[in-house]
Amino acid sequence: MDDEKKNIHEGHRQRMKKYFVDHGFNGLEDHQILELILFYAFPRRDTNTMAHRLLDCYGNLAKVCDTPIDILEKDFGLSQSTAVLLKMIPEMARVYSESKHKSESIDIDSAPDIMRSKFIGANFEKVALALSTANNRLIMCDIVCEGSISATEMPIRKIVDLALRHNAKFAYVAHNHPSGLCLPSRPDLETTRKLSETLNSIGVILVDHIIFTDTDCFSVHTNNKFKKYFVNNHGV
Repeated sequence: MDDEKKNIHEGHRQRMKKYFVDHGFNGLEDHQILELILFYAFPRRDTNTMAHRLLDCYGNLAKVCDTPIDILEKDFGLSQSTAVLLKMIPEMARVYSESKHKSESIDIDSAPDIMRSKFIGANFEKVALALSTANNRLIMCDIVCEGSISATEMPIRKIVDLALRHNAKFAYVAHNHPSGLCLPSRPDLETTRKLSETLNSIGVILVDHIIFTDTDCFSVHTNNKFKKYFVNNHGV
């Protein structure tokens, strides 16, 4: 009986892996995707039940992967190795997305797509900076500040230092609102104005300040209601 159960279990795993080889995750439900990923943490254990329990506990696949490692260990009882495996998923998605944009050009239209990857899986505020040359070649795009879940101060001095170090001509800044509200606050607008003026003093143009939520983004530059707060240099 034990051998029969083992053979059925192994056959299920092989069928799941074969489906992924042929179709990827297309057509699979969240619990099946999670079950498949957990195969690599539990070589012999039934991961279907665990996948359902994780989803029942945290809501959906994204929330499972966004749950801090210590919570997954303490509240759900996962080993550190399994919790780390789950946290690698959004991080891998971020790194994969970023690697596709390396050596690309950046402009006002492409900046949101290029910078969004920096905020994948973030549950607290971060500030990202992208710098480019005069012909819009992307020089760098990285997180320059991480803060609490409620507020992050724009690191103006660090941004200026990086712009000088990379001999940049154009700059783009972005930060996220974990609360889900995409509109800029008054401090956001004041910081945008101050950063634009400071960068302009060293010959660098701040092209845009973008605010991200999980499902949306807001461009201070392109929204007419807020554009008056934005110092628009040299027609950019």
